[in-house]
Amino acid sequence: MSNKGLTIGIVGGSGMLGRALAQAVLQSALVPPGQFWISNRSGHSDLSERFPGVTVTNNNQELADACDIVVLSVPPANVEQINLSSPDKLVISVMAGVTLHRLHHLTESNRVIRAMSSPAAKDGLAYSPWCVSADVSEMDRKQTMAFFEACGLSDQVDTEAQIDSFTAMTGPVPGFVALFAKAMVDYGIAQGIPDTVADRAVRQLFLAAGKMMSEGPMSPADHVEEMINYAGSTAAGMEAMVNLSVPDRIADGLDASVAWVREIN
Repeated sequence: MSNKGLTIGIVGGSGMLGRALAQAVLQSALVPPGQFWISNRSGHSDLSERFPGVTVTNNNQELADACDIVVLSVPPANVEQINLSSPDKLVISVMAGVTLHRLHHLTESNRVIRAMSSPAAKDGLAYSPWCVSADVSEMDRKQTMAFFEACGLSDQVDTEAQIDSFTAMTGPVPGFVALFAKAMVDYGIAQGIPDTVADRAVRQLFLAAGKMMSEGPMSPADHVEEMINYAGSTAAGMEAMVNLSVPDRIADGLDASVAWVREIN
């Protein structure tokens, strides 16, 4: 897909997520810096120094007028402060809990995409699912996929309800994975292992596990089955966790996160 002349802007491009998306897109050379805009409250960004040609403004409407694709990345609590009209533009939102219907009324655009991504985008490691409004074209879909593939992996999904679920599952990085890692570090410290050693060991464990599951052919379920079939010490621990309903409690936690997302709609 040719991006000649395509201009992209990120409203909130200096927040944690917005900056990560901006950095990923600029590093990927999806569009040249001269075709990239950022808006924020200050009107300044260090990315304009790293990537000369990037335009930074504190006027959201100025960005919307100049860009073909307008990406909204502000805290959901501040959504009413976006204050722009972009009726002829493709609007992509990565704001948790803000529905397609509400995005249409906020921006006056009929071509609206609701997505979820994460700050891991800056390292090309985000997972970014997205869903579309009825008037989104095939070219809009291709441009959206290209944008998010610059940030990592991406899929179009069927419903906004699935985006709500991904907000809990993959939006917070490291999020729930860090909670499990902390529990393991705390366990090691309780066994008398020095805290720096326990922390180092668990960090390496999660790095190795992530690479094996990301790059290998086996699914997470395959890895669990393999460990249980081996019938060693790991199997004993996994079976104890299942008997303690740990998977159910994880699901309860994810449900609570999804419920919060839906409450702010």
